[in-house]
Amino acid sequence: MKLFYYQDPGHGWVKVSNNLLNKLSINDKISSYSYMRKDYAYLEEDCDVGILFDALEKKGIKCELISKVSRNRSSKIRSYDRYQNGGY
Repeated sequence: MKLFYYQDPGHGWVKVSNNLLNKLSINDKISSYSYMRKDYAYLEEDCDVGILFDALEKKGIKCELISKVSRNRSSKIRSYDRYQNGGY
């Protein structure tokens, strides 16, 4: 599984579908430090990404991160809605 890792000068997020979070039964474990837009969540790198990786490991799912770095400006992800319990 390939996942995109977005990073700006201050923080990073992994983009994942809400559908995957539901399938892994972790949608209610994601904090409001993550963001959401349409059918995707952008999991913050300090805590929520760890929850995702633990759940993927338990299911035997390997993932590859593809880095998308914005070196000089804040990411537009910061303007998205904060993640709400369950993603909706």
